[in-house]
Amino acid sequence: MDTHILLICVLFIVQIFQVQSRTFTEEDCPVCVVTIDKFSKTLEGKLVPKDIEDQFRKYCKSTKNDKEKRLCYYLGGVEDSATGILSEMSKPLSWSMPALKICERLKKMDAQVCDIKFDKEIDWKTVNLKKLKVKDLKKILDNWGEICDGCLEKTDYIKRVEELKPTFVKDEL
Repeated sequence: MDTHILLICVLFIVQIFQVQSRTFTEEDCPVCVVTIDKFSKTLEGKLVPKDIEDQFRKYCKSTKNDKEKRLCYYLGGVEDSATGILSEMSKPLSWSMPALKICERLKKMDAQVCDIKFDKEIDWKTVNLKKLKVKDLKKILDNWGEICDGCLEKTDYIKRVEELKPTFVKDEL
C-alpha cells in the first residue's frame, strides 16, 4: 500500500515538473510578440523607459490592426485603458530584452495579453464565399477598408467581395 502511494506521489511530482518546464513560444502569445517586435524596430535614439512609453502610445494611436489595438488597451497604451502595465514592457525593452521574453513576463501580470490571437488567413484559391457567414464577409470588407452600401442579403456581400477581390488579393506564383 505504501509503495503505491509513494509511486503516485512521484508520478504527480514528475507531472508538475513537466508542465512547468514547457518553454514559452511565439504561438503562445502571437499578437504580443509580433507587435512588440514590430514596435521595437521603430525605436530610435536612447532607450529610456519613459520615452519608450510615449513612443508606444503614438504607435498605438497610429495602428489600424484591431488585435494590436486590443493589446495596446491591455498594456495601457491608449487613453481609455483600464489598467496600465506599460512600464513592464518599456523597462525590458530599454534593456534590449527580446519580445518573446517581454511577453512571457507580461502574461504573468495579465493573462489577457496572450489571449489575443490573429485571425486565420483566408486561402483565396480554395475559399467558397457562399459558405462564409455574413459576419465574415463584412469583416473581409472592413479589413480592406471598404463598405457595402445597399447590401441587404448575403448575395450582395458576396458580389461586393468578388468585385473588390482583384484589387486586394494578389495572386502568388
